Amino acid sequence: MSTTTVSQARGGFSFAQYVTCLNGIVWREALRFLHQRERFVSALVRPLVWLFIFAVGFRQVLGVSIIPPYETYILYEVYIAPGLMAMIQLFNGMQSSLSMVYDREMGNMRTLLVSPLPRWYLLFCKLVAGTAVSLLQVYTFLLIAWFWDIAPPPIGYLTVLPALILSGLMLGALGMLISSGIKQLENFAGVMNFVIFPMFFASSALYPLWRVQEGSPLLYYVCLFNPFTHAVELIRFALYGQINWISLAVIGGCTIVFMVGAIYAYDPSRGLARRGPAGGET
Repeated sequence: MSTTTVSQARGGFSFAQYVTCLNGIVWREALRFLHQRERFVSALVRPLVWLFIFAVGFRQVLGVSIIPPYETYILYEVYIAPGLMAMIQLFNGMQSSLSMVYDREMGNMRTLLVSPLPRWYLLFCKLVAGTAVSLLQVYTFLLIAWFWDIAPPPIGYLTVLPALILSGLMLGALGMLISSGIKQLENFAGVMNFVIFPMFFASSALYPLWRVQEGSPLLYYVCLFNPFTHAVELIRFALYGQINWISLAVIGGCTIVFMVGAIYAYDPSRGLARRGPAGGET
C-alpha cells in the first residue's frame, strides 16, 4: 500500500490534495458562471438601475451630510455605491446557494459530499468559489460606475478587496445555511425574496442610519443589528482606505456562525439535509 493510500486511510490528506479539491470546485463554479451569461448581466442590471435611475430621482430628496468616511458633501450616487456593491454579493450568495439546491435535486451534490475530504472543507471550497465569482461582478460594476464619475481614491480599489472577500464569505455562508433547509427548487425563489429584500432595505445601503433614526427608532435598531448593514459599512470605509472595526467584528462573527450552521445542517446524521431511505440526500 502506498504512502498516500495509508495517509488517506488514516484520514489525512496532503496539502496538494486539498489544493486540487479547491481548484476543481472553483473551476467548476467558474465554468458554470461563464456558461450562464444571463446571470452575469442580471447581477449588474439591478444595481445599475438603482445607480442610473433611482439615484437621479432621489438625489434632491435624500441629501447626504458629511459623515465618515467622507470628508466633504457627496452626491447620493456616491453614497449608495458601496450598498450596491454589497447588493451584488448578496444576490450572488443566494444564486450560489440556489445552485446547491439544484445540485442536490439532480444528485450532483451527493457526489461531492461523499468525497473522503472533510465536509467542512468541501463547503468552504464552494463558498470560496462563489465569493470569487462575486468579486468579478463587483469590479465590473466599479468599472461601469467609474464612467459615471463615481470613483473612490485609486488606492481604494485595492483596499476594498479584503472587505469584499469578507462580506462575500459572510453572505455566501448565509445563503449556504438557508439552502440546507430547502428541499425543493421551487421553494427557493420565495425564500430568496423573504431574505434579500428585508436585508437590503433595512440597512444603510440606501440611506444613512441617522436618517432612519430620525424617522423610526425601532427601524434604526433593526438596521443596526442587520449583518448586511455592516457589510455595506465595511466596504464603504475600505473604499477610502479606512477600517470600520465594529463592522469587521460583526462580519467575522456572523461568517463563523453561518458557516458552522451550514456545516451542521449538511451533516446527514444531524442536520437539515438528511439522507433519504435509499441513502441519497433528500
